[in-house]
Amino acid sequence: METHGETELLECRLCTEDLVKLQGLFLPVGDPAEEGSLGREEGSLGREEGSLGREEFAERAWAAVGRGTPEEYGRLFDSVDVSREGRLDWTRLTTFLLLKLCEQDEQARAATVPRWRAPRSLPSPHREPVQGVVLLPNPSRYLSLSRDGVLGVWAEDLGLLRSLRLANDTIKPKDLWATAMVALPNVHKVAVAFTSKEICFYDLLSKQEFSCQYKVQGLTHTPITLHYWFNPEDPDQAALSVGDVGGKVCVMCFRTALISLFERPSSGPVEQDATTLIQWAELTEGQHSSCCYIATHSAHGHSWVRRVRFLGPLEAVVSCTWSCPGSLVLAWRETKGSPLKVTHFNTQTGISDLDYHPSLNLIATAGLNNHVYLWNPYVTSKPVGVLRGHMNSVVAVQFVLGKRQLLSFSKDKVLRLWDVSSQLCIQRVSGVFPKSQECQTLLLFREEHSRLLLSFNGQLLLLEARKEPGRRVTSHESPVTCVLYNALFRQVISSDTSSTITCWLMDTGQKVKQFTRCHGDAEISTMALDGTQTRLFTAGTDGIVKVWDFNGHCHHRLNAGRDRAAEISQVLVLKRTVLVLGWERIITVFRPAVFSKFFVQPSEWQGGVQHRDDVLCAAFRPPQTLVTGSYDGEITVWNNSTENALRKLRPDGQRGLRSKSDGAALRANQSARPDRPSAPSAPSDSSLPPAGQGGPEDCHAITKLFFLERHKGVTAAGGADLVSCGTSGLVRFWNTTHCSLVAEFVAHRRSGSIILTVDGGGRYLVTADVHGGVKVWDVQDYCLLPGDGVLRRAPRLLTSLRPHLDSVMHLETCVHGDQLFLLSTSIDCTVALSYLPGHCVGIFGQEEHWRLGRVECPLPNEVQDEEEVEEDGEVTPASPITPQGHRSADSLGPQGSALLGEEVILAEEKDHFLGLRL
Repeated sequence: METHGETELLECRLCTEDLVKLQGLFLPVGDPAEEGSLGREEGSLGREEGSLGREEFAERAWAAVGRGTPEEYGRLFDSVDVSREGRLDWTRLTTFLLLKLCEQDEQARAATVPRWRAPRSLPSPHREPVQGVVLLPNPSRYLSLSRDGVLGVWAEDLGLLRSLRLANDTIKPKDLWATAMVALPNVHKVAVAFTSKEICFYDLLSKQEFSCQYKVQGLTHTPITLHYWFNPEDPDQAALSVGDVGGKVCVMCFRTALISLFERPSSGPVEQDATTLIQWAELTEGQHSSCCYIATHSAHGHSWVRRVRFLGPLEAVVSCTWSCPGSLVLAWRETKGSPLKVTHFNTQTGISDLDYHPSLNLIATAGLNNHVYLWNPYVTSKPVGVLRGHMNSVVAVQFVLGKRQLLSFSKDKVLRLWDVSSQLCIQRVSGVFPKSQECQTLLLFREEHSRLLLSFNGQLLLLEARKEPGRRVTSHESPVTCVLYNALFRQVISSDTSSTITCWLMDTGQKVKQFTRCHGDAEISTMALDGTQTRLFTAGTDGIVKVWDFNGHCHHRLNAGRDRAAEISQVLVLKRTVLVLGWERIITVFRPAVFSKFFVQPSEWQGGVQHRDDVLCAAFRPPQTLVTGSYDGEITVWNNSTENALRKLRPDGQRGLRSKSDGAALRANQSARPDRPSAPSAPSDSSLPPAGQGGPEDCHAITKLFFLERHKGVTAAGGADLVSCGTSGLVRFWNTTHCSLVAEFVAHRRSGSIILTVDGGGRYLVTADVHGGVKVWDVQDYCLLPGDGVLRRAPRLLTSLRPHLDSVMHLETCVHGDQLFLLSTSIDCTVALSYLPGHCVGIFGQEEHWRLGRVECPLPNEVQDEEEVEEDGEVTPASPITPQGHRSADSLGPQGSALLGEEVILAEEKDHFLGLRL
């Protein structure tokens, strides 16, 4: 790669004094009063008034500033003079520098987005749904409480220390049902609510740990949500807020919390560890007024109070319910002794959760209508912000106080991170959470460790952010979902979750053009090119596929989701059809012959429903062979011309379809969608599925399919002609003619979910994992003939590298000039270019421009591959190919022409099992 001087651009190194010197170049020489005459005199010397030519600017700026080189100032001139007018004035220069500073600020903000490690499922002691997760300081510990009263005690690193069942002698253990838990850190206690209409206060410092010190009995309704606040400047002042199933909100306001929460009984001595019983009527009648008093309101009617929170700086309590109107209520006390005054926010939907940011004075609410609302407590008429992007009801929200960010989690298992200032989604995480249909979810984010703990019924899942010292190079501001190579324009096209499409020069890595908000607020999940390379198909999470030219004009809108949001995973563009897949069991088909209108509705797929679960991916081999893979691990082989299903491939080797009558019988049996069947158990040498997806069906989900370019005789003899991968880390080779599994091996041992691609000549298989690792395998002579049973030995490993810091979302091979290249995208917002097999070229958008064919340098973000390949007979590593060993198009055989002239272009979405999008 050829570099230009210092690694940081000249405009980024200029200080205020340098800018003053540059300004002087554009001012008239001499007395300012003689500006007019001097300007005319300068003009007579060939310089327009207040402007400079390229050579003049480069020489004079270099001499005036005294840093950099004339060549760098010349490149700065070219960057400003995009219209190639040949002249530069002070206004245009300062405008460019201001925009550059804004871009740097945006990049710095994007760098604060956490790069999550692969999720880790904790060994939970809970069998019932978790009702609360809290953090205890000094010593730092976590507590988790399930509905049956089982309490889990966790170390700071979230290793399980022990579990125990909380004692409550009022009811039998089998009838014990806990509803909420909250920590009282200033008094070293934990409060737990039960369906027996009690709140128990457990002392953490007693000899018998978690002994019940106080028990408040006789509440009117069952308490289901708790929140505790104390004044950091006066820890005696505290408040415990309670919400119940009767729509009532109660606040216990403590005056002497450090001494005693409640008054001690006056009659007789009390044993040290004895439980003090307190009747709710005593509190409401003021019998404990020296220690605490009660404030209540019933503004929610009879609706269950879902969340309650005491706003310390405002001395108010906010609560929410699912019922609307009146789903958000703020209550406060104007004077001591007066009843609570309440006000209703003008909400249009029910609310599941809320949180408060003290320094911003904002309340965030999780709406049942898929939106997150931001409220100013003093403005109840309308929200000050609406965060749109979720496709299902939002169930949890939490502010990241130190970064002015907000976390939100929706019912469809999608986690989003929002920048509160811009009200934009800066990260989206999906596909890594448990697949259970209905579950109760809680969030707990610990900022100092960038650690997010989530509960899914009785399961606990941990997401930890990677530490990233120094400045990172990024290609996009959001996670990159797809990348394509356009051989006609010799450019690379990439898309991200902010609905932005960027075009790059393949030869240098420079950005050519960028189109923003291509699908509005929806994310672009995948792309495809047509056979002429002049039309770009983009698919959004809004269920729409758009057809563009490269001037940014949209020619058609394909209604793939039928007016509903849809997770489109792949668009397959063929000569006579466009197939859209990802969110249902049937193939959605459009026929370009009827693309006469702007809005295009889908046609009927003649083959009907042949899969038992959602179709995730497809591959096509001319002239008419189509294969589709589904979530349950089943592969169906189709005749694309007749749209009939021919046969099925399953990892357990069950007999598939053989005739049209078989397909008709299956369609008849599947008139109503069944539950997902249990897939066969994984082979003994397969790796574990992603955390939280331990079900067998997850281990066999097919996420990528590619045909291998091989002689017809190989397929007829029983050799492999199809390769697949999914969420189990396995790569499988199939024979589509004989419906047989030929070989399988574990490509990445410590990564549950992987993706893959195959070069056009069928020699190189490329796999990638959730840790940013990429491996290149030699499959040219692999599985050419069937063996005795399924082959478990892996092909020869050529290269193992890690061009990304996070999950790899998409892989694409291409021939550019006479060389074979690999394009890869990641959740870490980068698009990387590598020689195939394996040597890194650079990251698109980096400051240093490369020149292909020169000696390569390492990627700015490249790190040592952490996975050690074990030589146990399954994987045979080989030394990487040297830079002098790059193959030409002639030495690669037919793959050069195959890639440039291929009539089918696949565009596959980022694997939604990998996770990460923004």
